[in-house]
This record gives sequence, structure tokens and C-alpha cells, in this order.
Amino acid sequence: MKAIVHTKYGPPDVLQLREIEKPTPKENQILVKVHAASINAADYHIVRGSPFLTRLVFGGLLRPNPRFGSDVAGHVEAVGENVTQFRPGDEVFGGARGAFAEYALAREANLALKPTNRSFEEAAAVPGAALTALQAIRYAGGIRPGQKVLIQGASGGVGTFAVQLAKHFGAEVTAVCSTRNLEMVRSLGAGHVIDYTKEDFTRNRQSYDLILAVSGYHPLSVYRRALNPQGNYVCIGGSMAHFLEAVLVGPLMSRFGRKKLGMVFARLNHKDLVHLGELLEAGRIVPWIDRKYPLSEVPEAIRYMEEEHAQGKVVITVEQSSKT
Repeated sequence: MKAIVHTKYGPPDVLQLREIEKPTPKENQILVKVHAASINAADYHIVRGSPFLTRLVFGGLLRPNPRFGSDVAGHVEAVGENVTQFRPGDEVFGGARGAFAEYALAREANLALKPTNRSFEEAAAVPGAALTALQAIRYAGGIRPGQKVLIQGASGGVGTFAVQLAKHFGAEVTAVCSTRNLEMVRSLGAGHVIDYTKEDFTRNRQSYDLILAVSGYHPLSVYRRALNPQGNYVCIGGSMAHFLEAVLVGPLMSRFGRKKLGMVFARLNHKDLVHLGELLEAGRIVPWIDRKYPLSEVPEAIRYMEEEHAQGKVVITVEQSSKT
């Protein structure tokens, strides 16, 4: 089968399309025939192995995990003997090891049935980004109807889903993005938009019940001042300095007063994937797909994500070769 192989850290050109052996599922694994995959912001950090913490979480100190990609949608090709929820032929989506390939292995808990009224490309755009947004808003953020929610970095993969999910849960949504993305986030459900190239939301004297920093860079003390007395701040991403401050200082600052500042570390799980599948099927969330690339052009897709700040998601389409 054909697969993207990651043999060393560096620019996107280090990724190679190779012919490798098709994997065989173990007792609790599922072999997915991949129809589509998608790129997350973490992927270009994994390719470069930078920041260094990425190597500890996703790969090795000196050499990366050769199988690359995680978000996937396709057909179940084969199942291990202990798998009970899926059978060959099922259309599924979720997370799999080595998703940028014609076949990928997944754990049963990391997949859900794909909505029949949605394409494989749409389903592949959901897992990592939408699940991160869901867990940040619903669990870490404790969202309630009528709350004022601000989403910083609203035009990327996680942000576009966060806008839709916050609206779905009954919040009044303010989206922060660049000029070219204002109309897009409005169309996704944002009631208010802030162009960060012209206005700093931390200085407009507005306060919010929940702030989601998909691309955080302000000091935590600044976010804290923008929260209502019982507000929550959730860091999803941003600079390494901001990430470390949220991890190390956030819990300490949360001890004083009723404002809470923390992070979310999203975890793939069957329950949340099923819920996202239901929302996708009902049209409550709609993936915003910026571009589609074939499997052979994964390096170009990674480069585009890294350099051009894609709107929403970038999807990889996979056509099966005669050698699989």
C-alpha cells in the first residue's frame, strides 16, 4: 500500500510517499481503508519536531514515529477478534495511527460510525479539531445557555468548530480573527466579530463568561481581567510561553477568587465522537474545508497549513492503488 512516511524531523519535504506493507489488525484493532484524512495544526509541529516538547508527546527524541497522520474517515476493512462494535464494510471516522495512507490501524474506542448523509471528506475534518473544541467548551469551559463566549483564533480548524458548538449550546459568541475571515466566522454563527489587526479585545472593557484561546498570546493576567466574576478561561493553543504559563500558573491563579484559568488536553473517545457524528448528521456543525490535496501532496498541504494559515480544515483525499 502507499503511505506517507516520516523518517526524520525537518521541513515538510522530509515526508515521503512510499510503498509499504499493509498492516494487520491485532485483537482490539480495526483496519480502516482510508478514503480521506485531515491535517491538524499539531501535524506541522510533529514534522519539524519543534517545539521540542512535541517530540516527547508524539514521537521520539531523535527520530519520529514513521507512520504519520491521525484524523481519518473510511471503510472498515478488517477487525481484530476482540472488536465488537464494528464489522467489515462499516463507514467510520475518528483517529487512527498513520492516517495518511491507503490503510490505517485504529483502536475501537477511537472510531464512530460516519453519518450516511455526509461525505468522507467532511467526516475526516471532524475528529481532532471538533473534539478539542467540544471538550474545551463543554467540559473545561462548563458552558451554559445565555453565556457570553469569546473565541480567540476563530478561523482555524478548532476555532471554526468552537464557534458552531458555542452557538449550538446557546451562547452569545464573539469571534476574534483577521480581516479576511470576518464574514466566514459570521456565517458560522458568531454574533460579534473582532478584527485583531485593528482592535485588541482585552482593551475594549467587555467581559466574558468563557474565553477560549485557540491562539493565545496575552499574559494570563490580561485574560483574567476580561472574565466575568465567575468566568472561565481555557487555553487550547498558542505560543510555547503562553502554553507553559497556562499549565504552570493557571492552577495557582485559579485558587484566588472564582475565576478559573486552565487548559484542555483533548482525548479521543467513542462517546464524544458519536455525539459529534450526531451533530454533523443534523447539520449542527459543518466542517469548513479550505483545500483538498491528494495523498501524494501531503508535504504541500502541510506547508500550506503552516505558512498560509488555512481557513478551517485542510483535507487529504486518498485513492486506492491496484497494489493494496
